[in-house]
Amino acid sequence: MQVSVDRDRCCSSGMCVTNAPEVFDQDDRDSLVMLRQAVVPPEQFDEVRLAAELCPGRAITVTGDEPERTGA
Repeated sequence: MQVSVDRDRCCSSGMCVTNAPEVFDQDDRDSLVMLRQAVVPPEQFDEVRLAAELCPGRAITVTGDEPERTGA
């Protein structure tokens, strides 16, 4: 899973930091979202998905979180 943020859409609610503090932080100057890591390990997928869903500004984008498919 990869995650990116759009600081222009961030409204500084802090929901991302509350739900996935290993991945997100807030800038001390303007309280906008900052990424601690852009590539997320599987054990943090649920927290990052929740943070993205709860973000009121829709500032978090999650990609590559589909389960791997095995051979047919």
